[in-house]
Amino acid sequence: MKIIIPMAGKGSRLLPHTLNTPKPLMSIAGKTILKRLLDSLSKIIQVFSIQEIIFIIGNFGREVEKKLINLSHDLNVNPILYYQIIPLGTADALLKAKKSLTGEPIIVAFSDSLFYHNSFDQEITHQVDNIIWTKKVKNPHLFGIVKCDSSGIITHFIEKPNNYISNLAIVGLYYFKNSFLLKKELQILLDYDIKNKEEYQLTSALENMRKKGNKFVNQQVQEWMDFGNQERTISSNSRILSIEAKNSELVHEKVIIKNSLILKPCSIGKNTTIENSIIGPYVSIGKYSKIKNSNIKKSLIQDYTVIQYANLGHSIIGNHSIYIGEKYKKVSLSDYSSYR
Repeated sequence: MKIIIPMAGKGSRLLPHTLNTPKPLMSIAGKTILKRLLDSLSKIIQVFSIQEIIFIIGNFGREVEKKLINLSHDLNVNPILYYQIIPLGTADALLKAKKSLTGEPIIVAFSDSLFYHNSFDQEITHQVDNIIWTKKVKNPHLFGIVKCDSSGIITHFIEKPNNYISNLAIVGLYYFKNSFLLKKELQILLDYDIKNKEEYQLTSALENMRKKGNKFVNQQVQEWMDFGNQERTISSNSRILSIEAKNSELVHEKVIIKNSLILKPCSIGKNTTIENSIIGPYVSIGKYSKIKNSNIKKSLIQDYTVIQYANLGHSIIGNHSIYIGEKYKKVSLSDYSSYR
């Protein structure tokens, strides 16, 4: 079995934060989204003795590629890189890895989602050909969704439906017993230029496979966090903090706190200084940051950032940035930026 992680998208809905940093490498409560994804897949890697992780990336540069290689080596698996330079959709992205789709089972995990789930190894069996993991949502028109029969077999795949059909959203995690069958259907989309909303969509390939007799089983994950845009990223940060604060201390032992109040749950990284401030709840702050005379709640602050005289909420401040303000604001400041 292999794991494929498509992550070539530009993250345009999270601009300006993805101008310098690919979305999967944004830090959430002390770990990048990608590291958290790999952690959630670690049980699958161990149980099924996975030896290879395939990353489908854009033109991210050598430093990003080194990070992907190092993350793979930390899990004792071999990394393989393929490139999707022009973003033409999820089906096109997966087809970039066609040399690796030779018939063995694969897990496909998109890099802008995280999940907490303890039953992967029990759900993937020899009796099941394909699995689509889902979660019930309130706004299914924003996602690819599935409709199932009473036994949990998927009867329809629809990409961002205009009308209500189902509230089971695809969370970006898939199992295919035969990767060659998937490759064949992906290739048909490109050969016949079959697009959905100007892109080649994986859901189109899945629906065509289903119509040809391939059986797909629906499994619901226990927790799902989505990082599709700034609002959902901040919400997912809050959810992660709530979950992880129950079992661990999220404020690093080398944080310096002077005349300040930390309202949990919060994550604060190594060698960050907090002075004359109120932080939290639901705030993640990276390492080596300096915050003074500020009030910050429900926000995401990256590494090496300076914040003074700020009153922030529902905000994201990038790496190596400076923010100095007074009135309450919802701020979106990219890496290496300054606002005074």
